[in-house]
Amino acid sequence: MSRIAACSWSLRTESPDALADALARCGLSAVQLALVPSVAEPAAWGRAIERLRARGIDVVSGMLATVGEDYSTLQSIERTGGIRPTETWDRNQELARAVAAVAGAAGVPLVTFHAGFLPHDRAHPERRVLVGRLRAVADIFAARGVRVAFETGQERADTLVEALADIAHPNVGVNFDPANMILYGMGDPVAAIRTLAPHVVQVHVKDAVPTAVPGAWGREVVAGTGAVDWTAFLAAVRALPRAVDLVIEREAGPTREADIQAAVALLRALGA
Repeated sequence: MSRIAACSWSLRTESPDALADALARCGLSAVQLALVPSVAEPAAWGRAIERLRARGIDVVSGMLATVGEDYSTLQSIERTGGIRPTETWDRNQELARAVAAVAGAAGVPLVTFHAGFLPHDRAHPERRVLVGRLRAVADIFAARGVRVAFETGQERADTLVEALADIAHPNVGVNFDPANMILYGMGDPVAAIRTLAPHVVQVHVKDAVPTAVPGAWGREVVAGTGAVDWTAFLAAVRALPRAVDLVIEREAGPTREADIQAAVALLRALGA
């Protein structure tokens, strides 16, 4: 394994210095940085990577949030997630180019994002369109020397393996999020990471409990209190063909710092 980091958006800070302070309180010196603010809010975040590095924070990766995503229900995110919607595709290409320029200029090696729901049926007419779009985004980042990774959860592991084979791009990997597999009802996280092992380049540390209502979200919880078997999961991470960073993500609840601190304690207790 490599570094333990946290997602910048989990800490909801208003400036790079406030983010560095929050990370220090969590006992961390590494971050996955949301990069859209560097483009959209240059006054506050335009020099974020420079400021964080000056504070001793390692930016292990970036994140691209695509335009128009609606997470209110499983059905809404299926319609609007990632690069699937045709009506936002042009804007998402522009955003990808801008984020790739920021990451490439700063030497950030990896940017992750949600691809969007990939149809499970390889013969689905939308499948070829999405594969082409994902290949185009990978090309945009590759031109800047930056690798991309699709976040798991919106499709089963075997569907994502097939899609990666169809995309056939050397610049593409997987950001594995065990909680998303549970939140979306897409399979057991330990079995899924073993299936995706050759492609995993980063791991999100997040936990969840499954829904009791089919078609509804599961519920995100503090790491170590949900359905993820962390001992088995971290054993699977150790068995990956490469060392990967463990990036803590917390997207629910009012006590984000305390929850991230609990995740750090859990990882260190388990030998990460």
